[in-house]
Amino acid sequence: MKIAAIRSVFVSLLIVALIGGSRLAWGQTDDGKSSEVKEVRVLIDRYAKSIETADVELAAKVWQTTNDVSFIQPRGHQHGWEEVKENFYEKTMGANFTKRKLKVRDVVVHVIGNMAWAEFYWSFDATMAKDATTIHTEGRETQVLEKTNQGWRTVHVHYSGMPVTGERQGF
Repeated sequence: MKIAAIRSVFVSLLIVALIGGSRLAWGQTDDGKSSEVKEVRVLIDRYAKSIETADVELAAKVWQTTNDVSFIQPRGHQHGWEEVKENFYEKTMGANFTKRKLKVRDVVVHVIGNMAWAEFYWSFDATMAKDATTIHTEGRETQVLEKTNQGWRTVHVHYSGMPVTGERQGF
């Protein structure tokens, strides 16, 4: 009975060690030092700049410009680069605002081979085009990225507002 229990504990520890060891072998968590992590962080900075300038040419250097990218955001769900470009960059960002400032913080990057995901919080300040009033919003975002021959490219973004903790909220 004792041998079976010891064997069970040993096997469990071995599995944990193998999973942890394989994680180190095939993935990198954001230590800020890995060249892959640094490249993803640079891409996220370019992403913020592409939103601030509503620049679809810069955005095309951030995004994979294929039909299988997607963008989930409070005002819609875009499928394919053309929808992201038109509905988010041109209509939402370009047509609605004369000034935009996107500040990204608390970025955490995870790299596994030629795929990565990043999580971060952001604040967005903008001036409305129709009446010059200002808005301020905050949220959080997850991005999925793929390493291509042109470097890292975003293939999926999902963003939402800040967490809510009030009674009967967030369900």
